[in-house]
Amino acid sequence: MKAWRGSFEAGLLNFTRVLLQCNLYPGIILATHRKEHVVNNNPSYTSFDGHRRMAGGSLLTVALAVRRALDDGAAGPVLIFDDTTGRSIDIDTRGTQAELNARFAAGPANADGSPEAAEEPAEPRGRGRPKLGVVAREVTLLPRHWEWLAAQPGGASVVLRELVDEARRTHGERDRQRQAQERAYHFMSAMAGDFPGFEEAARALFANELARFGELIATWPADVRDHVAWLAKS
Repeated sequence: MKAWRGSFEAGLLNFTRVLLQCNLYPGIILATHRKEHVVNNNPSYTSFDGHRRMAGGSLLTVALAVRRALDDGAAGPVLIFDDTTGRSIDIDTRGTQAELNARFAAGPANADGSPEAAEEPAEPRGRGRPKLGVVAREVTLLPRHWEWLAAQPGGASVVLRELVDEARRTHGERDRQRQAQERAYHFMSAMAGDFPGFEEAARALFANELARFGELIATWPADVRDHVAWLAKS
């Protein structure tokens, strides 16, 4: 492996464009070792050099792979994708390997590559009812909605939580399908927008016509095609 360069030319800013992103499809064989989009609440990322997939996993793993590729003169464009959303991110890949370890080992990073601030320790709980981890947000409803909520036992907050939980149970599979379609579309728009059959494939994706979708993307570059199909898995 090529040795890490200790420094870069003065004033050079090396920011990398990153896209932060099993059903079987005709003509497509997906790797069985691919991880889920989120594993144990840890986001997964994937990097590409042009149409070639370089690495996938934690942000640190992908950042190191991107840095090595840039040092070795990657043809590019070098992109990183958030596998949860299919969207691209920008990260700072400057510095030594030790500096990259320190920058990204803590977990997800902000857009400029700096780790997210750690949560402040919770204050000791005093007397009274224990906190339920609820978060206060503003909700705007019509008068008739507030009247109905006021007539329900437990108060508006309790009823709203119950309604949300019921909706999640009822529509959970539909929501997961929609999220999978959206992340696959974000990725394919960035990587395959000018590929043959893109518009037809997008329509098949949102129509949940997976067999048709697989046929339309079968001729795309293998790594791009397989990643789109993986992201589309709900």
